[in-house]
Parts: sequence; structure tokens; C-alpha cells
Amino acid sequence: MTVETPDMDELLRLIPTVTYGDNNPSQSVGVRGGALHLSAVLPALSSAIGHPTATPVHADPQACQRALGFPDVTSAIVVLVDGLGYWNLAMRLGHAPYLRSLMNDTANQRPIATCAPSTTVAAMAAFGTGTCPGLTGMAGYTQLEPASHTLIQLIQFKDALAPKPVNPHIPVPPMINPLDLQREPTMFERLAAQHVRVTSSGLPKFAGSPLTEAALRGSDYQGNVTPRDRVLAAARAARTPGLTYLYIRDADKVGHNYGWDSEHWVAAFEHIDAQLALLHRSAPKGTLIVIVADHGMVQTDMSQRVDIAEDPQLTQGVEFVGGEPRSLMLYVKAGENPEDIATRWRDRLGETALVRTQAQALNDGLFGPMDERIKPMIGDVIVQAAGAATFVDSRTQNDKATHLPSVHGSQTQLEMDIPCLIDVA
Repeated sequence: MTVETPDMDELLRLIPTVTYGDNNPSQSVGVRGGALHLSAVLPALSSAIGHPTATPVHADPQACQRALGFPDVTSAIVVLVDGLGYWNLAMRLGHAPYLRSLMNDTANQRPIATCAPSTTVAAMAAFGTGTCPGLTGMAGYTQLEPASHTLIQLIQFKDALAPKPVNPHIPVPPMINPLDLQREPTMFERLAAQHVRVTSSGLPKFAGSPLTEAALRGSDYQGNVTPRDRVLAAARAARTPGLTYLYIRDADKVGHNYGWDSEHWVAAFEHIDAQLALLHRSAPKGTLIVIVADHGMVQTDMSQRVDIAEDPQLTQGVEFVGGEPRSLMLYVKAGENPEDIATRWRDRLGETALVRTQAQALNDGLFGPMDERIKPMIGDVIVQAAGAATFVDSRTQNDKATHLPSVHGSQTQLEMDIPCLIDVA
């Protein structure tokens, strides 16, 4: 492999806001996004399988296909490995013989961009719809639900501040309907309407989950308990022309629990590589396999951790703190000026964060094209961490949530750069 990995200081610097659209920015220094973006992957694949399908963000699926380098095929499998950022992958390639073989191809040696915030709920919706958080309304782990004026959590679509249920075996119903929040048609729905076979392979518990319904609805979902069975189900589905989606979650789950550079993470990474190698061996000859991620991961530094609850300068004028430890959305109290709060946060945090008002963030295109319906859901002030800093709130988060060893969400190379690896079985 000939990819040169930048030093960690560079990987943890904030980068310019990524762009949306169908242009190929690969020849422009410092520009990321466009057709080289997670949101472009499914539109590009729709073109590759002969059913080019546009979205409000990607009007030219063929241009996306050309930029990403996907060949024309009859059947394609797209694998999303949760949490496997491009540079996380590059720094641990010695543990992954199959992925290392793909990275030896120069076509696979360039990262593409994920959305901001670089977190699962936002990225899954941008990926699944081929659009952006400004249209999906999924802009963070927690965000404001304007009708009830309550902070909600978007993994399960539930009230983020509600007490835990007395009986943990009784699922908590969603606070809002996922289809009411996320109204953009998914790429799976768009393709199925054209009578294209679309299959998803994942854990049984994710079939019909709020996040699946919001971001990935419209496919024939096949649930299997073991990783091997999920891989083989995807390979079998690919025997019929169309599109297959396979989700692998372990890199993110283990990273949050133990750290992305831990021995536990390396073991999970080796297992992921083995699953992907099995997919390559099992898929029908000529199947296009594309491997992407939703975000990368940053190892936290507890000396750079800021607990908002302990700092009156940061809590003043703030009603709710949404988002995640690397990308906060601050909702101001009635009568407060967002610029005043942004100024206080800039003064307190200095170079450890990029602090913008909502107006400044939208002007920068942080969330992509913005639906007016979505604006009240977005924070009045957006705070993105640099370095290994995290911003937590012990008033609403438990001790584990405020001390996660690896996190994501901000606008650094380590979090924003993701792989888009191409293989043909």
C-alpha cells in the first residue's frame, strides 16, 4: 500500500465544510464532497446497475458513477461498516489481508467524505436517501422535536430525557413517527418502485427499527443472527440482478466501548475483514462489491474533556444541549441572542472548537440544502470539536456516556474521511 497517513495532529485538525452535488472535486486542493460523498454512493450504484435514479441532491447519477469509478454491472452489494473511517482503516491494514489487497489498487486509495455531523443517524439517512441532513431532518444523535419542545434521541426515536422503563424487556415506543420526521424517499424505495430487486441483510432486531424505517426503508429485509449467515444471505441475494445492502456494526460498537485503537477493536477489525473476504468468495462472479463507512473515530483525551454542567459560562442562556460529544447543537432560551452565546463559547473554548451560529453554519452549507421545515430542529449554535476534545453534559448524560474512549461527529479528517473500496467478485 502506498497511501501516506498524515500525523495525528493533522488528522485532528478541522477541515473545510464538505460540499454536496455531482461535481468531482478530486482535482481541487482542500475541497471534499460533491460526487465523492457518502450521499452519492447509492445514486451512483443505481446508475451502475442500469437504473439511474436521481435525488434532490444528486441530479446526475451517471456523473456520480463516473466520479466514484463504479463499473456497469447487473448486481451490486454495498457494505456499510459502521465506524470504519478511512484513516482508522489505513492505520490498521496489517490486520486485514483482504482490505489490504483492495487498498493496493490506486482507485481505492482516496477517501470520500461523510456528512456533518459525522455520526450514524445523520450519515445513515444521507446514505439511504442520497440527500443530506438538511433534507432528512436527521442532524444528530439528539436534537429538538419542535412540536413538543423536547430533546429526542434518534437511534430509537425516543425522548432523550425520559427515565428508563421499569421493565427493560418492554421496548420504549418511538416518541415520533420516523416517517413523519424523515420524509425523503429512500433510494431503496425509489429503486423498488422501478421493480428493481433491493435486499438488506442485517441483524433481525434492526428489521423495522425506527432508524431502519427512517433511513433505509423499502428493501426486502433479511435478518440473521450470525455474521456468517448475514454475509451468505447477501451473497445469495446477489444472484438476482439488483442491489444488496449489508450492514456491519462491530467497529463502531467496540470503538465506543473500548477505544478504536484497543486490542478489542483490532480483534473486531480482523473479524470484519474475514467477513468481507467471505463475501468476496461467496458472491456470484461479476458482482460489484462496494465497501463504505458512515464515519471515522477519534480516541478521546480526558484532559481535553469539558463538562458543560460545571461551567456557568457555557450553560448561560442555553436551554438544551443536543448532538454528541464532538458536535453539539445548542438550543438557546427564549429571548437569548445566539451570537452572544456563540461568543461566550468561542471565548471559553478557543482553538479547541469551531463555534458557529445556525445562520453561519447554514451559510457554510454544513447540513447541505436546507428544508425550512427542518430549521427549527437544528441548534441555534453549532459547536464542533478539534483535536481530541469532547464536550459532555453530566446533567443529562450518565457517567459512561461522558467517558467514552472513542467518539465521532466533528469535522476532522479522521472523522469525515471514509473509504469507498471497489471490488468485483
